[in-house]
Amino acid sequence: MPKLAAFPKAFMQQLCKDGSMKIADWVKLAAPLQLDGLEWYAGFLEMADEKNWPKFRRMVENEGMVIPMMCCSPDFTHRDKAFREKEIQKQKRWIEMTDALGGKYCRVLSGQFRPELSVEEGIQLAKDCIEACLPYAKSLGITLIIENHYKDDFWEYPEFAQKRAIFTKLVNSIHHPNFGVNYDPSNTFLAGEDPLDLLYDVSERVVTMHASDRFLKYGTIEDLRKEEGGAVGYAKRLSHGEIGKGMNDYDAIFTELKRVGFDNWISIEDGVDGMDQLERSVAFLKKKIGQYWHK
Repeated sequence: MPKLAAFPKAFMQQLCKDGSMKIADWVKLAAPLQLDGLEWYAGFLEMADEKNWPKFRRMVENEGMVIPMMCCSPDFTHRDKAFREKEIQKQKRWIEMTDALGGKYCRVLSGQFRPELSVEEGIQLAKDCIEACLPYAKSLGITLIIENHYKDDFWEYPEFAQKRAIFTKLVNSIHHPNFGVNYDPSNTFLAGEDPLDLLYDVSERVVTMHASDRFLKYGTIEDLRKEEGGAVGYAKRLSHGEIGKGMNDYDAIFTELKRVGFDNWISIEDGVDGMDQLERSVAFLKKKIGQYWHK
């Protein structure tokens, strides 16, 4: 039976940039949602001090939850070897952070789609860097999860493996028991693609999932495909919204995940329009999980 976590999507600026919200505030806000866990972010300002790590683990566990997943953004597709080596060292620190918090899943990405990169070169660079991190992850019992991502908030270029063809090629090039996929259906819309096409490609490799929903503010998916696929900046036609009310087909998604035996963490990226929205998304997902995994 899948377990539910939440990610503070609405409070990233406050937790990571201006410090106007403390981690304790987020934990208290999330506690009444009766979730199994909270997904963490490596860039929370208060995470810079390692002495805080055990404190935050206790804080979450005292509310009856755990910290299962770490969200971080390594950039492995730079041609400079010294740059890549620094990113590998960063990823290893994030693996340590995940372990200290009691988590078992730590995100990896491919990196930025720099204009000078060929697809073959980018896949090789990302594969080599991820594989350089895997023995350390394994030694701590951590699984590295690659997300079909759109673009880190602080990157100039979109994700190298944003498109389904590149993502599946990269995933299929790495075979290790401590490596899998964090599937995000909404991010495929940002690539101008169908979330189900990608899911059917990688469902056997999915170990965790991000749950969110997207709405077209204007125009059509075809317009989005023409304008936004791989564009620098964020897709202006799409907005986040309440899960179950947007473009994702959660019945089809959960049918496939149930078929392949998925029973792990689903982390909610929602609440941008307030905690009441997040509450409704939690209720929707709890109901759907009950519907598909109690059969």
